[in-house]
Amino acid sequence: MKSFDQIWAIAAKRMGGDAALEEHLAGHRSKTAAQIAATPDDRILAQMARQAFQAGFSWKVIEAKWPGFEAAFDGFALNACAFPSEEKFDALLKDARIVRNARKILSVQANARFLLDLAKQSGTAAKFFADWPDSDYAGLLDLLKARTTGLGGESAMRFVRSLGKPSFITSRDVTAALIRDGVLDKPPSGKKDLQKVQDAFAAWSKSSGRDLTAISRVLAMSVGV
Repeated sequence: MKSFDQIWAIAAKRMGGDAALEEHLAGHRSKTAAQIAATPDDRILAQMARQAFQAGFSWKVIEAKWPGFEAAFDGFALNACAFPSEEKFDALLKDARIVRNARKILSVQANARFLLDLAKQSGTAAKFFADWPDSDYAGLLDLLKARTTGLGGESAMRFVRSLGKPSFITSRDVTAALIRDGVLDKPPSGKKDLQKVQDAFAAWSKSSGRDLTAISRVLAMSVGV
């Protein structure tokens, strides 16, 4: 496995030097646990819905329609989304402001109930995520896969990053770098592969002092040389 210094050197050469690479990283800083804990739970549900609706669909279309999503789903207030009336659900199926996909609409309901469960456990859903140890990122992904609807694989990773928590995303470029650097011999396909990735990131984090998000971005920017 390559050292992080070796990976950094490849990425810096590709991006135009150390300073340029640092500048690329500067706009993607993770939040502190306190900042994450202060996030309103409706904003967490909104991020879940955004990732669920974007999966397999045009991100640009979802982005353009997003104000309509906010209005249609009552600002993603947890209780309103968790317990909609039959009339509300039928109205959403006909609402041209959103993508009218029944499975994805139902995912908002299911995920709102999941967040309410977390809030009962930790005071707020945001606090639950803030308190989850960064060292067990793979465990958080497992939890999301098991207990949410529409948030698995890369969608779950992007959701976690949207909260501001340190996270890696096994995108095409990151996966290519992981294979190149000897962490994997094929794209990740299960818990064992994900654990290998987490272990590699933990080693790189220890040697560099950088978090999962920064390391993930450096890996992505090291591809293409």
